[in-house]
Order: sequence, then structure tokens, then C-alpha cells
Amino acid sequence: MPIRLLRRYVLSLVLASLLAAPASGQSPAIDYTRGKSHLPNLIAPYMSRSVPQPDLSNSARLNDLIVDGRLVLSLQDAIYLALENNLDIAVQRYGPSLADTDILRSKGGGITRGTGGVGAASAVGVSSLAALDPVLSADFQWQRSEFPVNNPVASAIGLDLAEIGRFTQHVSTYNFAYTQGFVTGTSYTVRWNNSRTSSSSLFDFFNPALRSQFGISVSQPLLNGLGFAQNKRFIRVAKNNKKISDQFFSQQVMDIISGVKQSYWELIFALEDVKVKEQSLALAEKLYSDNKRQVEIGTLAPIEVVRAEAEVARTRQELILSRTNLLQQQTRLKDLVAKNPNDPLIALVEVEPTDHPQVPDVPEALPVQDAIQVAMQKRPELIQAQLDLSNRHLTVRGARNSMLPRVDAFGFYSGRGLSGEGETLGNPTLTTGTPIILADGTPAQIGGQDLFTQSTRLQQTGFINRGIGTAATAAMQGDFPDYGVGFSIQLPIRNRVAQAEMDRALVEQRQAQTRYQRTVNTIIVEVRNTQIALEQTRARIDAAVQGRRLAQETLDAEQKKFQLGASTIFLVIQAQRDLSAARSAEVRALVDFERARVDFDRALGRTLERSQITLEDAKTGIVTARAPGSAPDNN
Repeated sequence: MPIRLLRRYVLSLVLASLLAAPASGQSPAIDYTRGKSHLPNLIAPYMSRSVPQPDLSNSARLNDLIVDGRLVLSLQDAIYLALENNLDIAVQRYGPSLADTDILRSKGGGITRGTGGVGAASAVGVSSLAALDPVLSADFQWQRSEFPVNNPVASAIGLDLAEIGRFTQHVSTYNFAYTQGFVTGTSYTVRWNNSRTSSSSLFDFFNPALRSQFGISVSQPLLNGLGFAQNKRFIRVAKNNKKISDQFFSQQVMDIISGVKQSYWELIFALEDVKVKEQSLALAEKLYSDNKRQVEIGTLAPIEVVRAEAEVARTRQELILSRTNLLQQQTRLKDLVAKNPNDPLIALVEVEPTDHPQVPDVPEALPVQDAIQVAMQKRPELIQAQLDLSNRHLTVRGARNSMLPRVDAFGFYSGRGLSGEGETLGNPTLTTGTPIILADGTPAQIGGQDLFTQSTRLQQTGFINRGIGTAATAAMQGDFPDYGVGFSIQLPIRNRVAQAEMDRALVEQRQAQTRYQRTVNTIIVEVRNTQIALEQTRARIDAAVQGRRLAQETLDAEQKKFQLGASTIFLVIQAQRDLSAARSAEVRALVDFERARVDFDRALGRTLERSQITLEDAKTGIVTARAPGSAPDNN
């Protein structure tokens, strides 16, 4: 039968491991809020979890987007690659898991420690917390003791020459206890103590003697430590901190995604700026070639060739700077969308963006008050501040409870039992010697019986051998009960520590209230400023387009006048420079408008939804919404 049970247990372990395994090669998500159970593995709670190693290789999506040695990248692809590969997001992804460990810790009666983006939960006002995890303890001990004896009769060891002057005792104890606490502050302990004692005493009824004691004790705080305000406080704080951690993670993802968008548009500007500088260089080289030919035929002074050549050198220098900026922008974007930008497959490719700045025909018309209302509902920073206020309120309640005196009610009950090896007593008889005579000549008596100078008690005896079961049964039946109730009072005379804790909790609460209003004001200012910037950059585009058109017309006019001899090379060069600046200003205005839209979405807290991603996508780092290279959303 035991072998059959062992087989069943092993089979259950195998089945449990198979059922717990993931259906695919992907590692399952770990729920750190739940501790490991004793079933089916009895030692599981005493073993650490296996936390997966971080995946530091680039996602397959990145390789799929490389075509003919170029990374063909849309804005949406860049966003998805950042979710999958960005190491800053990967670092922040551990924050919610750390918050989960605090939930598990608080369920066991521990104090929360805080996590990324969340200040460590204040332990102000913590005088005592219930231990919510039950504890099973056992104590096993063997002891041999020898004591010198001055009076062998009083010590009941007799006059045995081998043991004279020495009392010997052997004690073995086997004690067990189970302790449990609750969020109400109640705690109880169940004890079962057992011992086996043998000694050189002649008068022990059982030798060896087996003793068993079964007892239960209950304690309930009536003031300090009573109720949920103290004992469930950190469970509530930990759950709030989990929400704060989620919001902080959302905030970090929004910032990083906004940075990816900004970098993508800056790459667009760098590419377009290179094209503008190439056009300027082409114009300068054409002017130099024309002037050189006119000097050769004698229709133009040689100094004009020098001026044209100087302009070629200047525009070539600007082109070099522009190309340098392009390479730097590509490197920055690669770092944002790749876990390992030094991978040879990634490091040597050029990034080819497929999106271009687009100006909506009908600009988004959102009244400032409506925009502020949207931000008040979605900004993660504001939600974090609200949850922090809730935590401060819990801290104040806990500190207020800790100011009270300690008054505990308790009760206990126990039963005892005794057994062992010994002899039963029958009817005793006495053999008498010389009677004791008093001064008046009468015999000395006690209870009507004469006293003798020597007497020997003779007993009819029988052997007894009872095990620990007899003693344990007697203890649990309450044959020898011991019970009582009482109160324990601890009254701090000046209570300065608790006063300081309460004052600190209130000060921190007022500080959090002020911080919350500061956050509200900051968000309002950001919404207004980003909306103003959005409107201004939209107006700049029209002005930049008109400026570029007029600069082109001016250059055309100056070139015609120069050909007719009515203008100078200086004016032509100046017109070329103005056209180059106007073209760069137009591209800059278009890119700044896209950047302003990114900032406006960030201020309203809608970056994730405008980027077609969810918080769960960001947590897992797995995006299945679109295939690589699909059409982007330019909202």
C-alpha cells in the first residue's frame, strides 16, 4: 500500500509539471502576487522561483524590415519595434512585477518596500503587525543532567553505593506549535508538548515518565493593533502601489514612444535637409561653371569665378554637416528600436523612412478646457498622485491607531496527561520494631497507630507499562485542565515616539496634497503650451511654403538679370542662399508640426491609443496587431 501511494504521488508531480508547462516555446507570465503552494510539491514554498533571463536579441520583426541592405521603416513599424526591442521599456517592464512581490509580502504580514517610480511606502506608525502567514514549529531535545546530592534521603535516591551523592536525570522533549494571525489583529497558538523523563529517584510513580500537554491560547488587541486600519494597511498600500507602478510604466512607455516619434521625424528632417543642401550645392556648382565659361570668353571678370568657387566650398561644407547629422539621427533611431544596435546586420544598414509629414486639411479643433479635461482623466502622473494620496490616508489611519495604549485580551486552555513505566501499589503492611514511649510513659501515636523506632512498609505491587498515547489522550480529553483569561495593558507614559509618527504621517499627507495640486497645475500648463505650439506650427507651415515659393521666384529673377548684366554675382549667390534657407525652413516647419502633435498627444495622455498600442502590449513586448511594413496611422 505505501508503494502504491508513493507511485500516485510521483505521478501527480509529473502531471502537474506537464500541465504547468507552456503550450509553446514562450515562457508563461509569472504571477508574483501568489506564493507557491505545498501541493503537489511539499517543499515548493521553501524554494526560489525560476525567473527567466532577459532576452537581449533583436526581434524577428527587425530583420524582416531589412530589404536590400536598407531598413525600410514606417512610423508604426518604429513604434512596434520600440515595444519589442527598446531596452528602456524592457527595464521599466520589471516595475509591475516588483510591485507584485510587495503584494505577496504584505499578504504575509510584511511591510511594503516600493518599486520603480513609486517611493517606498512609508512605515510610519507601525508598532505591531499581525503575522498573517501561519507558522508550524517543532522542538526536539535530548538532555542528560547530573547533580551533586547532600542528602540522599531528601533527594529520594536512596543509599545505593553506586549512586550515592549523585542524582541523574535524562529528559527528551518533543514539542510542536502552530501559530496563526489575522487582519483583525487576532492571533492564536496551538501547542502540543511531550517529554520523556527518567531519573535515579526511588519515589517517582513512573520512571521513565511520559508527559503530554495540549493547549491553545488566543490573543486579541482591543486598542493598539485592532482591526484593518493597522493589520490590512500594507495589503491595501501594496495594491495601490501596483496600480501606481502600472501608471508609472505607462508614463515611461509614453515618453519613450514619444521619443521614438520625435527621432523618426528628426530623421525625416535630416534626410530632407540633405536634399536641400544637395540642391544648393548643385546651384552653386552650376553658377561656378557658368561664370568660369564667361571668364574664358572674356565677358566676366575673373573675381566672379573666385566668388562662385567660394560659394561652392561653403555649400559643400553645409552638405557635409547635414550628412553627418543624418548619420547621427539614424544611429539614435536604431538605438531606440533595437536591443543590440551593434549587431553587424543592423549597424551597417541605412534607415529608409517611408512616412512623410502630413498637414491635415482640417486641423483638430479641441477647446482648451476640453483638452484639459481629457488630460485630467488620462495622464498617468495624475492617477499616480491620486493613489499616493490614498496611501497617505492609510498611513494616517495606521499612525492614529498606533498612538493608542496597548490593551490585549487573552485566554488559554490546556490539558495534561501522564504515563510511563512503574509499579502499582497494593495494601501496605508495617513490620514494627521498638515502640516510641513518651515522657508520661504512654506510647506515641498518630491516627490511633503506635509509632516505632524502625518500620518497614511492605506493598503488594504490579507492573505498569503505558505509552505516550495514554498521556496524549488524557491531555486532549482535559482530564487535568488548566484555563484562564486576562488582560495585558501597556501604557506609554509620554508616548513621544507615537506622537512623532502621527505628526510625520500628517505632514506627509499635507505634502502629498500639495504635490497633487502641483501636478494638476503642471498638466494644465503643458496642455495649454502644447496646444499653442500646435496652432503656431500649423501657421508656420503656410508662411514657410510661401517664403520658399517667393525665394524661388527671387532667384529666378536674379539669374535672368545676371544673364542680362543687370545684376551681380553677389545678389545671385544671396538669392541662392535665401532659397536654401527657405527650403530648410519649410521642412523644419513640417517636422515641427509633427513634433508638436506628438507633444500634444503626450500632454493629453493619449500617446498609446494614438500609436495603436495597448498597455498589455507594452507589458509583454509582443505586438501582433500588424504585420511588418503595414500602412501606418498618421493621427
